[in-house]
Amino acid sequence: MKSKLSFLLLSLIFYNYSNAQTAPGFKELLDSAMVRDADLKTQLTKNKLTSLDQHKLKDVYLPTLEVSGMAGYMNATAHIISPELNLQPFLNIPEGKYNNNINVSGFSGLAKANAKMLLYSGGKVKYLGKALEEKKQSENILLEKTADEVVAVVSRAYDQLALIHQSKKVLDEGKRRLEANRKTADKALGYGLITPYDHKKIELAQATLDAKVAEYEGKKELLLTQLEVLTGISQERLRLIEPVLIAVTPAVPQKTIEERAEVRALNHGINATGYKIKAEQTWWIPKVQLMASSYYLGLYGARVKSSDNIIPPIPALNYPGRKLDWKPTNLNIFPVFMGGIGFKWEIFDGREGKHAIETARIDRELLQNQKYDALRKLTLNQANNQSNYDIANAQIALKRKQKEMAGDALVQAEKEFRYGMSKSTQLIEAENDLEAAELDYQNAIFNQRRAAIELMRSTQELDISRLY
Repeated sequence: MKSKLSFLLLSLIFYNYSNAQTAPGFKELLDSAMVRDADLKTQLTKNKLTSLDQHKLKDVYLPTLEVSGMAGYMNATAHIISPELNLQPFLNIPEGKYNNNINVSGFSGLAKANAKMLLYSGGKVKYLGKALEEKKQSENILLEKTADEVVAVVSRAYDQLALIHQSKKVLDEGKRRLEANRKTADKALGYGLITPYDHKKIELAQATLDAKVAEYEGKKELLLTQLEVLTGISQERLRLIEPVLIAVTPAVPQKTIEERAEVRALNHGINATGYKIKAEQTWWIPKVQLMASSYYLGLYGARVKSSDNIIPPIPALNYPGRKLDWKPTNLNIFPVFMGGIGFKWEIFDGREGKHAIETARIDRELLQNQKYDALRKLTLNQANNQSNYDIANAQIALKRKQKEMAGDALVQAEKEFRYGMSKSTQLIEAENDLEAAELDYQNAIFNQRRAAIELMRSTQELDISRLY
């Protein structure tokens, strides 16, 4: 058992070590950036609110139960004036003869339970559910656009690192050539074929190249920091990346601009407002719900008394009359139960329903205007991206030709300098021209890749496999 655990531990250590020693590919960089991107996280978090609204809407058909209660001291007085009672010849009581105050006091308790359940919403819940479903699809589609933006950001940083890497190779190659030419200059100076001033120019060119190398190293550190922030991958592994810039050839577009994420999201938004209008149009349809309630009423330590006689005096019997003074032990009423089906029909709601319908229609109109404007801008954007891509391809051909000419010129300048037919000034100029031509060529490839990515994004067809 111990040997197995030791083997697993060693395997884990070896895996982590080997993983730490390998350069991350673009796919790993992209996956790590997707997980860490703040915009994607924020958008996914906001989308949870729509899912929560959907759950809340489904729960409106669930029954609700409410229990409430109250306890306290009660003291109530009722003023009673007797009406006229004429039962001639047996009894004749004029109006107002009995003028009495009946007082009830004691500790009271009240408990109540109410249950409700929606049976029919007039169709409003159904339409609101469809509107939320359209809204959710719109939000999910917008995630595609945000993901494409993450690809563009990571790709740009990765290609900039490749540009720095290629530029460093160009500078190192230039240093190698200058070092060889400096040895030739040393011999020429010893033979008196060149002046010390011409020799110093070679040294100055070398110092200039060293300064450019230091500048590019600083840019590389900045790019490594940017990639570390974007992906969370350590700079130790990022330094192992040795990317190469290659021109990209996008596939023939299979989609139109109407299939862009923005347009599809707006389509679902327009559908959602359509369902919202239908939901608001149900304001006049009766809503039906099931209701049930139960009550308990109790009076404790009660006393019921009157301010005057309840039983009038009878002089013939020498009866003085009697006031009411009753002290019941407890008074309880339970249960009081009520159940049934109720409905609510808003025949006139002060035009609130019509205003809500108009608001929903205006929202739909706004989205339709946004779609119209988006289609125009995206059409122009596609044409612009196509133009930039064509220009970038032409620039690559031009810069390649310039690099070839600069290379031939440097070969000729080196021969002339070696045989003393030209000064170091011409050699350094030819070296600088080749260096600039090679850097321009790498920049042209970088720009072409940016143009190709934007062209693929024009129709939402960004294919990573064509990039790396």
